[in-house]
Amino acid sequence: MTAIFRNLFFSLMVGLIGLSNFAAPASAADDPTTKKPNILFIMADDHAFQAISAYPGAINKTPNIDRIAKEGMRFNHAYVTNSICGPSRAVNLTGKYSHLNGFYDNRSRFDSSQLTYPKLLQKAGYQTAMVGKWHLVSDPTGFDYWNVLRGQGPYYNPGMLTSEGPKKYEGYTTDIITDIALDWLKNKRDPSKPFLLCYQHKAPHRNWMPGPKYLNKYDDIEFPEPETLFDEYTGRASGAKNQDMMIAKTMNATDLKLNKPRGLTPEQLKVWEAAYGPKNKAFEEANLKGDALVRWKFQRYIKDYLRCIDSVDENVGRVLDYLDEEGLTDNTLVVYTADQGFYLGEHGWFDKRWMYEESFRTPLLVRWPGHVKPGTVSNAVVANLDNAETFLAAAGVPIPDEMQGLSMLPILEGDGTAPKDWREALYYHYYENPGAHNVPRHYGVFDGRYKLIYYYRLNEWELFDLEKDPQEMHSVYGDPAYAKVQARMEKLLEKNREKYKDDTPRAGGKY
Repeated sequence: MTAIFRNLFFSLMVGLIGLSNFAAPASAADDPTTKKPNILFIMADDHAFQAISAYPGAINKTPNIDRIAKEGMRFNHAYVTNSICGPSRAVNLTGKYSHLNGFYDNRSRFDSSQLTYPKLLQKAGYQTAMVGKWHLVSDPTGFDYWNVLRGQGPYYNPGMLTSEGPKKYEGYTTDIITDIALDWLKNKRDPSKPFLLCYQHKAPHRNWMPGPKYLNKYDDIEFPEPETLFDEYTGRASGAKNQDMMIAKTMNATDLKLNKPRGLTPEQLKVWEAAYGPKNKAFEEANLKGDALVRWKFQRYIKDYLRCIDSVDENVGRVLDYLDEEGLTDNTLVVYTADQGFYLGEHGWFDKRWMYEESFRTPLLVRWPGHVKPGTVSNAVVANLDNAETFLAAAGVPIPDEMQGLSMLPILEGDGTAPKDWREALYYHYYENPGAHNVPRHYGVFDGRYKLIYYYRLNEWELFDLEKDPQEMHSVYGDPAYAKVQARMEKLLEKNREKYKDDTPRAGGKY
């Protein structure tokens, strides 16, 4: 009997030990500190940091986007490596510069066979979705579900390309993109898996068509003009004067809503004409010319641009509210950014492309409860090149050697300060010339204060001291007082070109 009880006792103990070992992973999985975070990546198109009220000096109010900064971290020095829509998106997906991911300009086609962070997250057990603006020509890969605009996409009644075939929607595109994103979150995802949702807006891209409820907002407001609205482009390289992106000369009647928009339903067109008809009649009667005409164009532009952002902000709020309602907020890493910066009349311009600050710099707001201290501000120099690495690190997925960016986790989980081994400077390269707006090809390097730019087809240089000249009005390249700075920046430029394997010739050549 003794032997029988001894064997029975031993068997029970083994079983209990086995049960305890089996239960431990389930307990850990229920612990929110050990769960893989959901990732919500929100990207607007051409949303300038100057138009987000979480940033000092903003000209509008964005209360829902501001929630991300208030409950997380605002980056004051986030930049892009190539300031144009498609290339920026390719950099974000691959964590590699344009010359290595193969998407140089908006005429490129994305090689969807290459490694991307969504593919790696998918392999690690994430359910992945892409909704909204894609703009990379080839079909999305690495996503379990996708529903994206055809090319740039219209502001109203968009046709969409989906993983289930083409679809047509009626309504305002910003609202529709959000409806699709929320439908996926509510009805199509597997709640047992962590998710990656890339929720990407067309707005506020040109031609800035507001949604119905905002068509008359700001009618009684005059926005302050930028100090440089009437810039004469002295003190810089020749490209600044020879561009074609001026409010005064480049904006057309469609941009300014002097033409009836195409693609609207009869009901939508009726609402549109009620809003713009009286405004356009008043403009025609005023018969404005010269500086007065430029000022009118600026006001028409900035109001329509901000009206588009109002819709984006409202819809971001809808998605953040859903996370709160479903108890997902605490385990969701939320990022709000844009594919690049944008000119809101500074230097008399709209659009982007330049390595100058308004174009080069992009908004970046990050919220991750329990990891990012609410209300923190970072002055670290970060880039869209770093997004892929950050998402992988947050998910506990190894970062491939071929990716060229850095994980921002040490910054996010700290006080916003960059670690000692952070980048010394950020490298930039713009390619699309010949092309829209005639911005010359250039590359350069930025160390947080000084910016060196080389226009290699023009063989012209610029050097700016942003501490003394934040508006970049006067290049100090060749100034004896900056000789040591210039020499150091030129060495940094070559060091970065070698580091990132960019062999673009100094003048001419295949580029």
